[in-house]
Amino acid sequence: MAPPRIVVAAGGTGGHLFPAEALAEALRRRGVDVALASDERASRYATSFAAADMHIIPSATVKGRDPLSLARTAVLLGSGLAKAYALLGRLRPAAVIGFGGYPTLPPVGAAVLRRIPSLIHDANAVMGRANRLLAPRVDAIATSFPGVGGEDPRLARKVHLTGNPVRPAVLAAAQEPYPALDGLLRLLVFGGSQGARIMADIVPPALEQLEPATRQRFTVVQQAREEDLARVRQTYQRLGVSADVAPFFTDLPRRIAEAHLVVSRSGAGTVAELAVIGRPAILVPLPHALDQDQRANARVLEQAGGAILLPQDAFTPGRLASELAALAQAPDRLAAMAAANRAAGVPNAAERLAELVLQVAGVVTAPA
Repeated sequence: MAPPRIVVAAGGTGGHLFPAEALAEALRRRGVDVALASDERASRYATSFAAADMHIIPSATVKGRDPLSLARTAVLLGSGLAKAYALLGRLRPAAVIGFGGYPTLPPVGAAVLRRIPSLIHDANAVMGRANRLLAPRVDAIATSFPGVGGEDPRLARKVHLTGNPVRPAVLAAAQEPYPALDGLLRLLVFGGSQGARIMADIVPPALEQLEPATRQRFTVVQQAREEDLARVRQTYQRLGVSADVAPFFTDLPRRIAEAHLVVSRSGAGTVAELAVIGRPAILVPLPHALDQDQRANARVLEQAGGAILLPQDAFTPGRLASELAALAQAPDRLAAMAAANRAAGVPNAAERLAELVLQVAGVVTAPA
């Protein structure tokens, strides 16, 4: 007898694919075949995805409100829906789950049309636009934070709090205790494609404003865009600050575990990983997001006591220097923030979500 199959639909960015990857691994351990439906960007992030096969489905994001842009988006989404409908007819999955982003609309929409059990997972503290479109039509809604979706009484009965699944590398990093504060302070700085520039503009000047004795306690690991590498490295070299500056870190979970303090954006994946690993953070939400999801994400850790939320207009060298100087003099506060974030983490989110998927699919498997 063939094993049950689940189709996982996720937009082709790390924020959508990483939790989908964690779910796929949890399902694989239960003997379930997983097929991935995504857009053409997936090949960049899905190299370790535990999927039997991957299917590229045409999709588009609404980028403009003019008639031509809307028509182009509608055509691409319609083409994707037709392709996804045919694909599901061939695969005959037990369920389809979408992880947000417009590339999930065609596969999950096709599942609704074919009356295949369907779910969505939302990683953020505010439900995204694509998921808001799908929420009334799917059988279940999995959320990473309390209260998401529950404000609509028509949706509340479908909502299940599972947490945001994290990759195995994050779970491995979470085994490391908060590093001892032996005088040095290891600072990790990253911002993703839309955040590294401001980190390059603000963090090195902030360290320059510290008293020399305080500054010399810091070592820095910082993500910077290619065009910013030289100036960031030169600044740290001039200041005598030990720094590892690179455009991308393939071992970011390990780097988080080694850090005493993180300065970063507050995407859903970042917030989940900071919580599961348990590291204090200064979070600078992306300011231009329509739904202000990063601000909502950051507020969760701020309210838990594990993060300092700095809106981008307050993220200046002077303000950051003030926060760094205060934290450098308060090791007990840093340790308490780390513990608060760890208490807010959901390390078994992938298992909880896998159980929900199989429940909705009506599939019984052996325990993982």
